[in-house]
Amino acid sequence: MKKYILSIIVAIFALCSTNANAQFRYGATAGVSFSDLSFKQDLVGVEKMVGPSVGVVGEMIFPGIGFGIDLGLIYSQRGAKVNLGERLIWSSQGYGNEKTYLHYIEIPLHLRFKYTNLAGFEDYVAPFVFGGPSLSILVADNNIKAYEYASGSLNLTAGFGLELWRRWQISASYSWGMTYALKTTLLDNYSARNYAWDVKLAYFF
Repeated sequence: MKKYILSIIVAIFALCSTNANAQFRYGATAGVSFSDLSFKQDLVGVEKMVGPSVGVVGEMIFPGIGFGIDLGLIYSQRGAKVNLGERLIWSSQGYGNEKTYLHYIEIPLHLRFKYTNLAGFEDYVAPFVFGGPSLSILVADNNIKAYEYASGSLNLTAGFGLELWRRWQISASYSWGMTYALKTTLLDNYSARNYAWDVKLAYFF
């Protein structure tokens, strides 16, 4: 995890130094997450949950070509309802359909392409696509004793959106967990990864 954070910092400085004319701006974002936990085996029922997200975002676009990066520092709630009570190993300990909350600080670093040469129409509406890795650092959970929580997870994200009047951006994205988010304490190697749809609204200053 430390190596990944260092890589993000190095990449940001490298991109900033390659072109002094790159247009950088920042803003605020908020949205909702439709998250799920995907376990290695289909032993118990899992239901999606809805959680909030809020934070700050930055965007750096290179004029003329529309390519750039976006990054941020975003709080998001992930998790799912996990019906541990379907198996005797957990129901015997009093577990049922457990709401599993995972609270993260996310650090995305995505490549972005924005359609900026639309004969002036981009002043009103400009579509964009983005994708890349993000690091999720676990800052809190609801302390279900049946789980052992990972301190963070690495995800890959792909998404699209629209920029309106050069200030507002609405986007939708899907994230795949590349590393496990939690595992059970009683079954060896029974772990789960985060998967989520995110819908966000951002305002750039």
